Amino acid sequence: MSNHDLLVRHQQEKLALNLVHTVGDLRFDKGIELIMFRKAIYDAKPSEIIRNHILSQAFIDQSIPLELTVTITNIIAQMDSIVPARIDVGTIAVEWLSADKSQGQLEEFIEYKLGAFTSDDFQSSPRHVVLYGFGRIGRLLARIIIDTTGRGDQLRLKAIVLRSKLKDRKAEIEKRLALLEDDSVHGTFLGRYEIAEDLSSVVINGSRIAMIFASSPADIDYTEYGIHNALLIDNTGIFRDKVGLSNHLRPGIEKVLLTAPGDDISNIVYGVNHEVIEDEQIVSAASCTTNAIVPPIKIIDDNFGIEKGHLETIHSYTSDQNLLDNFHKKPRRGRSAAINMVLTNTGAAKAVSKVFPHLKGILTGNAVRVPTPNVSIAILVLHLKRKASVDEINTLIREASLSGDLAEQLHYSISEEFVSSHVVGYNATSIVDAPSTIVSEDGKLATIYAWYDNEYGYSHQVVRLAKHMGKVRRKVLY
Repeated sequence: MSNHDLLVRHQQEKLALNLVHTVGDLRFDKGIELIMFRKAIYDAKPSEIIRNHILSQAFIDQSIPLELTVTITNIIAQMDSIVPARIDVGTIAVEWLSADKSQGQLEEFIEYKLGAFTSDDFQSSPRHVVLYGFGRIGRLLARIIIDTTGRGDQLRLKAIVLRSKLKDRKAEIEKRLALLEDDSVHGTFLGRYEIAEDLSSVVINGSRIAMIFASSPADIDYTEYGIHNALLIDNTGIFRDKVGLSNHLRPGIEKVLLTAPGDDISNIVYGVNHEVIEDEQIVSAASCTTNAIVPPIKIIDDNFGIEKGHLETIHSYTSDQNLLDNFHKKPRRGRSAAINMVLTNTGAAKAVSKVFPHLKGILTGNAVRVPTPNVSIAILVLHLKRKASVDEINTLIREASLSGDLAEQLHYSISEEFVSSHVVGYNATSIVDAPSTIVSEDGKLATIYAWYDNEYGYSHQVVRLAKHMGKVRRKVLY
C-alpha cells in the first residue's frame, strides 16, 4: 500500500469514527437509530463501516461514498423535530445519487424524505416485557432488548421467570447470567451486571430486572414486581395452545407471545401478516423456519403464482436432540446429534398455510438435522403458474430486500463463497443465496436457497413482533 493509499485509508477510518460518534448521540439522546442497509452503525468498527460502503455495490451500480453517509447523518442530527425512528441512510444515499439534483440541495431532499417523521403517533410510554424461560432464545431476546433499549421508549425488560434447578439461588443466578454473558455461538455480550443482595433482581447495563423463580404461571402476581400491562414472551414451548398460554394472563400481564408454532392461535411472520393482529391477547411468532421461508414464498407467489412445491430444511441440531445416543420419543432423534445427519419432520410447510390459507395442501416439507450448532438453510422447490427466469426472481428479491414490507426480513447475497458461518449474527430472517437460484428450461420450476440464523435472526423477528403487539414500533425508513 502506497503512502497516498495509506493516508486515504486513515482519513476514511477517522470519518467512520466520527460517524459512529454522531450515530451514538442520535440513538441515546433522540431515540433515532441509523443503519446502513439494515446493518448497525453505532457499534460497528471503522473497518466494518468502510467495507459495508464498498459492498453497497450489491444493491446499486456503484459504492456509496462514506463522505455522503457522514453528511446525511450530520443533517439528520441537526433536525430537532424528528421523532424516534429507525432510518436507513443507505436507502437515502441511493435515492439521492439517482435523484434530479436540479430539484434542490441534499438538505431539502432529506427534509422531504423525513417529512412524515415529525409527528409522533406511537405509544410514548415503554412496554414492559417479561421473559418466561431463559434458554437459548430467551437469552438472545434478553441480549437484543437490553442492547436496543436506548432511551427506553420501546421495550423494557422487567422480569425473567425461571424454574429453579439449584438449591443455591445465588449460584443459579450467576450460572444463568454467565450463559447470557458468553455464548459459544454468538460470542460475548458486552454488558455489565450486578446481582441484588436479596437475590430478587439483577441490574444489567442500568436496567433492573426481577428474577422470579416459579414452577407455574399461577404462582405469580407480576404487579408485586412493579410490572403493569406487560407483554410476556413464552420461550419454553411448554404451552402451545390458547388454553395453556392463557395461564400467563396474570395480574400485570396484558398480552402473550409464543416463540414456537401455535395450535389454535394466530401464527405471525412479522412483515407479512402482522397487520391481521388487532387486539389479540395471545399470538405465536411461528417457527424460525416459517419466518425464513415465508418472505421468499410471498414474493414468488405474488409475482408468478405457485401450483405446488416442496420445502427441504437443512437444519442445525437443537437442544431437543441427544448429544450421545439415548432414548428419545421421536424417531431418529435419539441418535447422537453431533455425529449424525438426522432425517426428521418439519411443520413449516403446513405452517405456511396458516399465513397464506390459499396455499393449504400444496406444499410438502421435511428436515435434515445436521452436526452444526447454528444456522440452517431452506431449499424451496416451487412449481410456478407463470414462467420465470433467474434474473426475474433474483431482481424481485433484491428489490424487496432494499425497501418495502420485507426489507427487515430479507437479505440478498451475491457472494459465491457464502457458507453457513457467514450467517451467524444476521438479524434478517431469510438470506437468499442469489447465485444458487435455479430455474428449469421451461421456466416453470424454480429452486431458491434461503439461509437463516435459526436463533439470532428468529429472535429479532420475535422482537419486531413484540414491538408491534406493544404498539411501540418506531417509524422506519428503508
